[in-house]
Amino acid sequence: MRRFRGEGLNKVDSKGRVSIPALFRRVIESCDPAWTDGLQPELVIVYGDNRKNFLECYTIQAIDEVDQKISDLPRGSIQRKMLERLFHGQSFPTSVDDTGRLVIPQRLREKIGIKAEVYFIASGDTFQIWNPETFKKDQEKANAWLQSLPEDFDPLIYLDASDRQSDD
Repeated sequence: MRRFRGEGLNKVDSKGRVSIPALFRRVIESCDPAWTDGLQPELVIVYGDNRKNFLECYTIQAIDEVDQKISDLPRGSIQRKMLERLFHGQSFPTSVDDTGRLVIPQRLREKIGIKAEVYFIASGDTFQIWNPETFKKDQEKANAWLQSLPEDFDPLIYLDASDRQSDD
């Protein structure tokens, strides 16, 4: 599966249309098994987790992987019910138009306070859409955390830690 990389600030028009960064569009296309030239690539916007101040956008391959993991949970379990609600009920299937734009519905723009611009940030097999001011505040928290670490700290050490956890 291809990964999203990069970030971008783009304008939103009065109808909620926003141009998706070109590199993001290539990933959306390549991760939509039904997409071919001339068709509009599809994706899913997940908005249900009220603890998040952004919209999480999944490629078709990424959401299929989540859906499979949800289906593997015991039917009737609280975990499955909550995940079905978040990822099936509180999500918005959509597509990228011929000009590379995405339409963000009014209720989703209101949820995260989108006005004239949005901030896109890659997050591996998903990307996030933020209100630029909210993202700036979140990034300040991340920068403060980094500043609290020793000057020679290398965040890549966390990758080694994940290898140790998977061996257990």
